[in-house]
Amino acid sequence: MSTEGENKFNFTEDESKETTNGAPTPVLDDPKGIWEGVKSFMHNLLDIRDDVDKDQTIEDVKKDIPFRGATTWILICSIFIASVGLNANSTAVVIGAMLISPLMGPILGMGMSIAINDIDTLRKSLINFGVMVVISILTAFLFFEFFPLQEDSPELLARTKPDIRDVLIAFFGGLALIIARTKKGTIASVIFGVAIATALMPPLCTVGFGLAKGGSVGMGYAGGAMYLFIINTIFIALATFLVLKILRFPMLKYANSAKRKRIARLASVVALAVMVPAVWMFWKVLQETNIRRDYDLFVKKIVANDKVWLHKEGKDGLDLEKKQINLYFNGEISEILKTEYTKNLESYSYIKDFDLAIEASNTKSVDKISDALDRAYKDIDQKDIIIKGLEDQIVNLKSQVSNLNTQLESKASLENQNYVAFSSVAKDAKIKYGDLRQFGFARMLSSQDFSTVDTIPVAAVKWRTELTDSVQTVREAELKVWLRQKLALDTLIVERIRE
Repeated sequence: MSTEGENKFNFTEDESKETTNGAPTPVLDDPKGIWEGVKSFMHNLLDIRDDVDKDQTIEDVKKDIPFRGATTWILICSIFIASVGLNANSTAVVIGAMLISPLMGPILGMGMSIAINDIDTLRKSLINFGVMVVISILTAFLFFEFFPLQEDSPELLARTKPDIRDVLIAFFGGLALIIARTKKGTIASVIFGVAIATALMPPLCTVGFGLAKGGSVGMGYAGGAMYLFIINTIFIALATFLVLKILRFPMLKYANSAKRKRIARLASVVALAVMVPAVWMFWKVLQETNIRRDYDLFVKKIVANDKVWLHKEGKDGLDLEKKQINLYFNGEISEILKTEYTKNLESYSYIKDFDLAIEASNTKSVDKISDALDRAYKDIDQKDIIIKGLEDQIVNLKSQVSNLNTQLESKASLENQNYVAFSSVAKDAKIKYGDLRQFGFARMLSSQDFSTVDTIPVAAVKWRTELTDSVQTVREAELKVWLRQKLALDTLIVERIRE
């Protein structure tokens, strides 16, 4: 008897062969048996057809296509969340928006409907997809138009220049998604992972940001982001189409044979219309990626190594439309160096046909800029000296004012025994009572019988507003006792300064 594992790899006694002495030879020694075993193993490892639920898959995909009610508000909320995340440069927030976005449903519907000749589903998918895109861009535009904190964050700019990696992510993400959809018992984690990887939501938010920003820069952002979104959409739909064709999903049958043929032709035309742009986009993005890679290497290895002052801030030196490389320098560049750059450019296969345009500022040589910096440093040192002298004068003036106050108080105390050294008393009062905000002292003329006049000392105080009236009353009683002792007064009135 053979074991279960031997059956799996077709290693059975039935496939053994006899040797010359009549003893059975194991199938392991038979090359044909080994090959059949490997084929069986690879079939069990990679084949997905036995685990496909075709009817349920079609039903699930159609269920995610409609766009109304709760789905609309979920999309709007996810757009707002993604816009905030992109604006705040928060990757975690952007990922959260991707997970709740319902954009994937109509895209899978388009790929599936083309694969099974379902024109009605294709029409519904296209309509719902178009409405979703318009609402997404409009929502993002309104957010960035009226939100006060608008800046070009790295998360936003990352969605404006697609490269070959974005194409591969979209295609293989679409493959993973539709394979997970066709499996009996959909793998939710795969669906969530594909939603994050393919990133349909951020490019639409970036389109809204570009429209809100306006101008040539904003339109450039919007165009690049829309290009990325179209790439993601086409390759996800293409992956869906290919997988369903490989799995031989049943074609939709029509009672009318003429209609069936017409729809079959239409589906074939639509499939071709999707695949041709997909291939063209793949080739174009691949070429652009190679060109940009060579450009970056050229600048890094050839130009930057010369220790020249290359100015790149806010300027992209690569012009793909004109097939031109622009280099901006904040200094003088010799003709010999320009010739050397042009010669080195020929060693890079993807940019050797590009024209090299060099813009150098002859009035801003390194020596002149260095001299200007030296003069600026000298001016700063001179200003520091002036500021230090002014600070010393202020300290001297404060000292003189303090001495004059002391002399005036001393003179007044000699001339008038009732004089109070107010500045000294005020300082002591502030030290003793930290809650005191304002203090005044004066002698008030008062008459009770309107025939005699008395002089009554009066202290006016103002406390912190946080203190309650009861606490302020207690503080005033303590201050009154203290002032009477300090100023040797028999009577004293303490009045509260009101707001």
